[in-house]
Amino acid sequence: MRTRATELFGVRHPIVQTGMGYVSGARLTSATANAGGLGILASATMSYDELAAAIAETKSRTSNPFGVNLRADAPDAVERIELMAREGVRVASFALAPKKDLIARCKDHGMVVMPSIGAKRHAEKVAEWGVDAVIVQGGEGGGHTGAVPTTLLLPQVVDAVDIPVIAAGGFFDGRGLVAALAYGAEGIAMGTRFLLTSDSAVSDAVKQTYLEKSVADTVVTTEVDGVPHRVLRTPFVEDLLKSRAVGRLVRAGRNALAFQRMSHTPWKDVVSEGLAMRKSAELTLSQVVMAANTPMLLKAAMVDGRPDLGVMASGQVVGLIDDLPSCQELLDRIMKEADDVLGRLRDRA
Repeated sequence: MRTRATELFGVRHPIVQTGMGYVSGARLTSATANAGGLGILASATMSYDELAAAIAETKSRTSNPFGVNLRADAPDAVERIELMAREGVRVASFALAPKKDLIARCKDHGMVVMPSIGAKRHAEKVAEWGVDAVIVQGGEGGGHTGAVPTTLLLPQVVDAVDIPVIAAGGFFDGRGLVAALAYGAEGIAMGTRFLLTSDSAVSDAVKQTYLEKSVADTVVTTEVDGVPHRVLRTPFVEDLLKSRAVGRLVRAGRNALAFQRMSHTPWKDVVSEGLAMRKSAELTLSQVVMAANTPMLLKAAMVDGRPDLGVMASGQVVGLIDDLPSCQELLDRIMKEADDVLGRLRDRA
């Protein structure tokens, strides 16, 4: 299946694996790329050296194009872009809208620039600034998300911009791909569905926790990092929601200190990042501390295999997933389902 997205990314299938912290490493990204989709490394929870190693490992596992997800407000964003350029990374993906200078720098290096957005006005702004495509995530999606469902947000954005639009939030099969194409999207992006594959490095115990959940077992809360965040509803999250603000702040401060030690990020960078985050997202100081706490909460669940001590970002689509295929099996199945759906629609015409 050819769309503007497959042409732009240089891939066989219009399917994107999103950059999920502590999940989208070299193994999952390369498996997606080898299966014909666009895999994206998640660098927000990596140091610069870890990102360099992840890119090198991904290149050793696949010769197909892949991308890297960046934090637009990271102090070393420019250095990471230069690294990506030297290594021939195809796509620069951004969780937040990048500034004009970052977009220009990526494009000067020949990279495809694709931020994730959650509102029509954001899509219009970055399109005007010169990005090549956008991922549009509706409220069903996992992690940081908005309030507008995909079925309402997607047509708004498709009608507002001329660049390729990738639909995200609630997708997991070929029916969803066809529906997104019918809305005018050029492909779909999936996070939770790729997390729940045999190629995902997440522990089996954590995957089983996901598989046991229904569509009603997620919650959108600001208690994780100060901004709306869709996560699995677990005993830990329930306690977090019930705990007092002072207790949450103390725990967040401890975890932020632990992450600083683990990542070896200089304190001056931690402070500057916090101030930039506070300004860009209009967060209070307490929310900034909570945001700095997020990597440790994700690591506890996704890396350490302790869902009882951390948080697990998840889309509502988790309740529709009951298996752990390989990326190859997943993409083959989605494309066959899409072909079957299109065939049935043609027969009805």
